[in-house]
Amino acid sequence: MEKLRIHSNERVKRTSLQYKREEFYLFDWSQRLVGIKGARGIGKTTLLLQHLKETHGLAEQAIYLSLDDIYFSENRLTDFVETFYRNGGLFLYLDEVHKYPDWAIEIKNMYDVYADIHIIFTGSAMLEVQKGNADLSRRAIVFRMQGLSFRQYLRLAHNINIPIASLEDVLVKGNQIISELPLGVKPYSLFKKYLQTGYYPFFMEGDRWFYDRLTATVKVVIETDFHAIQYIDIQNIRLIYKLLLTVATSPPFTPNIQKMSERIGISRNTLVQYLYYLEEADILSLLQVEGKGLTKLQKPDKVYLENTNLLHAFAPQKPNIGMVRETFVLNQLKMKHQVHYPAKGDFQVDGKYTFEIGGQSKSSKQVSGLPDAFVIADELDYVVGNKVPIWLLGLLY
Repeated sequence: MEKLRIHSNERVKRTSLQYKREEFYLFDWSQRLVGIKGARGIGKTTLLLQHLKETHGLAEQAIYLSLDDIYFSENRLTDFVETFYRNGGLFLYLDEVHKYPDWAIEIKNMYDVYADIHIIFTGSAMLEVQKGNADLSRRAIVFRMQGLSFRQYLRLAHNINIPIASLEDVLVKGNQIISELPLGVKPYSLFKKYLQTGYYPFFMEGDRWFYDRLTATVKVVIETDFHAIQYIDIQNIRLIYKLLLTVATSPPFTPNIQKMSERIGISRNTLVQYLYYLEEADILSLLQVEGKGLTKLQKPDKVYLENTNLLHAFAPQKPNIGMVRETFVLNQLKMKHQVHYPAKGDFQVDGKYTFEIGGQSKSSKQVSGLPDAFVIADELDYVVGNKVPIWLLGLLY
């Protein structure tokens, strides 16, 4: 136990409080059981340690535990917590819970047995708190994290502070937002960099190995998390990589599932199931027509990588610019909005807005006659009529 305490203190001491994401203030940490789920590499561990440091410092009543620590390969979490609680411990910060067998059962038991203990845990984006006999959904408040928005990237990388904007403000007051930018800020040069390497906070450690780290992170998700959580056949791992390469090297497309399954070498139903698993893991984003039944045997209407950094990582050459634009828009919108595949245009948002995505010269022809229709355009400096600069959608969170 002493080694775990030393490890916790070292991690807390090394954690910087200089930059804290808005989630630090938006999440309700007062609940007795709080979960944070999201993709690997987006900053869940940092957020966890920042809350511990700011709230408790190095106090003995709080501890950080990574459940993939070798200690827990031979020791039960509940046994550790019994000793921790007996010695005055009340606040558990548990990282990587999905790496620990029966994590949900043990957390449920600890929550029920120790009436004054507080547990905050992080886990894979695929984490399901309502599964099986250890249904935590009635006990845990679970928050989802995404990677950095363009706005958060500007603050972290360039110390440029821009307030969060609502979607309605972006569409209606876009030129006012642009006029209030800090003097000298030219969004597009920074925006292009964000699209390539700005979504995952570890870009702060340098560009040289960014894509190596990103592909290694995805590899861990597919080869370890998938097998642990969804029991993926290990022999199909190579086929999943082929699927990601297919998406990364395509323009925005409506997938022909039968042809894709033949090209990749797995059955249609297995392919569709893997698409949904990859979406749950925040590696893909799937788009459906509004009202369409959502089952793991229902093929999606469009398929995207979850963010543009993944697109640049997996595309052997420069990725299709149309796919880059649409991937960015979908990624930034889905954090707070419902996005579907419309009959006209590229995206339907909250059942109200229709968006057509394109370059500076993109016309409104595809969405003409539709109410609340907008062209989200690249390389556009100001809002012109119903044409909105694409980077403004990066201010939504």
